[in-house]
Amino acid sequence: MSWQYGAWTAVHRLPLGLSRYPEVGQAVRAGDIIAAGTTYGVPVRVATARRLGITPADLERVLRVSVGAEVERGALLARTGRRFVRAVSAPIDGRVVHIRADGDLELAPIVDRWIVRSTLDGTVTASDDLAVTVEGAAWALQGVAGYGPDAIGELTLVAEGASADLVPSRIDVRQRGRILIGGARGGAEAIARAHACGAAGVIAGAVPAGGLRVVFGEDVSAQGSPSRADTPTVLCLLGFGHAPLPSQIFAPLATLAGSRAAIHTESARLFVFAPADAVQLPSQPASLALVADWGALRAVDGVASQAADMTFASEVVGAAIMTADGPIPAANVKSLV
Repeated sequence: MSWQYGAWTAVHRLPLGLSRYPEVGQAVRAGDIIAAGTTYGVPVRVATARRLGITPADLERVLRVSVGAEVERGALLARTGRRFVRAVSAPIDGRVVHIRADGDLELAPIVDRWIVRSTLDGTVTASDDLAVTVEGAAWALQGVAGYGPDAIGELTLVAEGASADLVPSRIDVRQRGRILIGGARGGAEAIARAHACGAAGVIAGAVPAGGLRVVFGEDVSAQGSPSRADTPTVLCLLGFGHAPLPSQIFAPLATLAGSRAAIHTESARLFVFAPADAVQLPSQPASLALVADWGALRAVDGVASQAADMTFASEVVGAAIMTADGPIPAANVKSLV
């Protein structure tokens, strides 16, 4: 992983119930609404043609609303006659979603309204009822997993350093609408406090797997969990647990603090909208390792035996070595015999 400046593409997938989306070629900025729609509940069938005493083919002639129209309870849907009036009214608040072949209407209650915002400054290159794709230039940093909704805001450095944890006491309402730069670890308490204070998102070297479960539920995984729900936005840059950020990653982050930025959780990318010469990248990219040298390893006392594949705390599944202190990833064990 490393910083790169160039042209990037962000695909914004759309849920059902789309009501509008942009045209191809439209210019957008990060944070602009590029699609909007509604989420429906279970539709209600409203007897219409038969109640009015007409054939289904004649229904359109007497309708007072069109498919897609939003109506309030009691609103007039259709009417016939002058002297002897027959009328059908909406039994609920909702939207007319369908005219059935037998002349009945289907009216669906609106349970939610949603919007999708662009995560790039650029141009819409593809747009339909499934997804909107935006292409634009930005600084980008690839993480390992993104959680929650996309986020747009100003980058703000809150950690004391690349090896420091994101401390809840350093987060308050002054960071509302901002993307917070943490250090080596972002715990559940810090993430929850950031969300409660209105922060747009949190970036950290790593987040403990247990903390992710506390915030996002037991079904969360190491592959990320993009959503549109009202949950915190979190970008894990290196992994899970505790991971100090290399200077090649943290130094540009600190330099770019104060710039507009966006987190695209589906691709686990951070986009920063700053000039191409805003930072000077080191010639040597960051290297990652489990330990610094052999001296950081420890001897395993007692009997050690090969075990079947298992899921570790980091949610990585792999071969294990069973010891008296518990399982250890086989890749971390070296026999000195």
